[in-house]
Amino acid sequence: MTPEKFKEDKATLYRFIKTYCDNKHTQSSKLESSLCEECNHMFNYAIQRLKECPHEIKPSCRKCPSPCYEKPMWKKMAHIMMYSGTRLGLTKLRKMLFK
Repeated sequence: MTPEKFKEDKATLYRFIKTYCDNKHTQSSKLESSLCEECNHMFNYAIQRLKECPHEIKPSCRKCPSPCYEKPMWKKMAHIMMYSGTRLGLTKLRKMLFK
């Protein structure tokens, strides 16, 4: 994976986890517009897995022949991605429609 691709994937992961955290966790458990402890742990876990991905061209985790996420973490990340993907997609659509 190229450094540019890694940086892009890292930013995407952060955006998805941040969207989930902002909508699901209370502000009191977060440090000034950052991630809560639980989401920060998930982000760090995901980044570590991304760094260790053996594939030159990374497949989506769902289609990966050699998954590196532990099953409970995979389920949690899948939930975060589905939740945030819907919201981020709707936000993009809303911006396009109501310019």
